[in-house]
Amino acid sequence: MIFCTEERSQLQNKERAMEILRSKLYDLEVQKQMQEVTDLRRSQVGTGDRSERIRTYNFPQGRLTHNLNVWTVIDGDLDELIHLLIEYDQKLKLEKLAEVG
Repeated sequence: MIFCTEERSQLQNKERAMEILRSKLYDLEVQKQMQEVTDLRRSQVGTGDRSERIRTYNFPQGRLTHNLNVWTVIDGDLDELIHLLIEYDQKLKLEKLAEVG
C-alpha cells in the first residue's frame, strides 16, 4: 500500500503516490529480469560441482570418458547415459571390424 502526505493537495498526494508505486513496480520488474538472466547464466556455466566434471572409467576392455551429469541419472533421466553406452558399444564393434578386416 502506497500513500503520500507530502503535498497540501489530495490530488498532488495521489499523483506523488502513483509515481512512487510506478517506481517500485519498475524496480521489482527489473530485479525479476536480472534474476532470470542470472539464473540462466548459472545454468549454462554450471556449478563446478564434482558431479559435472568429466569422468574417466578404466575397464579391462578399454576406457570410457564422459561428462555425464550424475544428478540427471539419479533423477531418473537415463537418455544421456544410454546414448553414451550405445556410442561406446558401436566404437567397440567398429574396432573389432577393423581388426578382422
